[in-house]
Amino acid sequence: YSKIKIMIDKLNIFLNKKILVYGLGKSGIASYKFLKDKSDVYLYDDFKSNIQATYLKKKSINYSDISKIEFDKIVISPGIDLNKCKLTKFLKKNKDKIYSDLDIFYAFYKNDSITITGTNGKSTTSQLLYEVLSNQKFNVKFVGNIGKPILSIKNVKKDTIFVIEASSYQLEYSKIFKSKYSVILNLSPDHIERHQTIKKYVKAKFRLLKNQLKGHFAFVKRNDLLIHKELRTNKFKSKIIKVDTNKVDRFLGKIKNTYFLTETNKENLSFVLEISKKFKFKNNLFIKTIQNFRGLKYRQQVILKKNNLTIINDSKSTSFSSSIGVLKVNPNIYWLLGGMPKKGDEFNLPKKYFSNIRAFIYGKNKNFFIKKLNGKIKYYDFDNLKEALKKVFAIIKQQNSTQQTILFSPCAASFDKFKNFEERGLYFNNLIKKYLNGKKKINI
Repeated sequence: YSKIKIMIDKLNIFLNKKILVYGLGKSGIASYKFLKDKSDVYLYDDFKSNIQATYLKKKSINYSDISKIEFDKIVISPGIDLNKCKLTKFLKKNKDKIYSDLDIFYAFYKNDSITITGTNGKSTTSQLLYEVLSNQKFNVKFVGNIGKPILSIKNVKKDTIFVIEASSYQLEYSKIFKSKYSVILNLSPDHIERHQTIKKYVKAKFRLLKNQLKGHFAFVKRNDLLIHKELRTNKFKSKIIKVDTNKVDRFLGKIKNTYFLTETNKENLSFVLEISKKFKFKNNLFIKTIQNFRGLKYRQQVILKKNNLTIINDSKSTSFSSSIGVLKVNPNIYWLLGGMPKKGDEFNLPKKYFSNIRAFIYGKNKNFFIKKLNGKIKYYDFDNLKEALKKVFAIIKQQNSTQQTILFSPCAASFDKFKNFEERGLYFNNLIKKYLNGKKKINI
């Protein structure tokens, strides 16, 4: 056994090496803590404010010293853009040495994993699948994008299954990571400011499938143009399972959960149903989990439903495609949108829904949204969200006899005013509380 262990250790590309961890956000710090007793690890971050802790300072190096050290491996945080960082020149010169935290995970653990990516629905699908597996008494860990950093997980046993939510940023830098079950929910133009072209964005997502082996499974959306094109022009070793997201209605007849009425959430559920066929689930427990699922905060979250008024907080929406589903299912929509738009984003809602929606566009980038909605949907524009919401309530007061929906689904990144979509979502909730003067109970 000890001989085998020595052989495995020799094959491990992250053992007894000189490693630079670049970027000290959550995943960078987790990578350092995981590797510090296994290799000689150095730390660097573009911002000195991220290196305050004494234990990090001890191992951090100056910009001028980086080129003097011959690193075996460079572990890069997903948030770092190769073309827009302080080490651009150095990284381009050492591109073959760049790895991700997913690669480190794969080098040390050979556990089964279900890795979920796609443009929209990653977090919700991952959470739903995690709850299903957990309730079926599987030893399961949820990691990645919204979960904990993958290398911070403790108590990993032989039977531990990982549900991994992976972004295109993580996958772009991954070289050896493999996942027995891979999922691409859907693809539409996203993060083009980072990936430069839609082709590069799709390529980053498809790394998941490219690295799979024979005996692995890949779940992809059946009628997705970008996915279809990629499948047609490439060969993959894994078994490709095309998920028909229109077949979920029969299952929905067995449960009463309005959360799954939107297209987006039906799609998320379709994938979980298809993946569940690879595991031996107790059917009654499975149905109970789906029945009780309430979704995640700020993702098409109903924060108030009373009398004729429904208020939905969908702060997570950062593109038009992520809002389309929720725009199709609610009556009399007062749609609040604005923020930092995504490059190349297009509004593709079918014409038949236009008359049901009034848009309240806010913020300094409002002209982008006006251009996209002009001639399609009646809109008002404002300097900020507070003013937009004030107008919404003024109109609703005059028409309180019919069903009304206030939908906060910004279709844009939050960095114009907020740290992240969570902070933006909380700000919206607080505005609603003020307008309602605490008279109505809000699900926050």
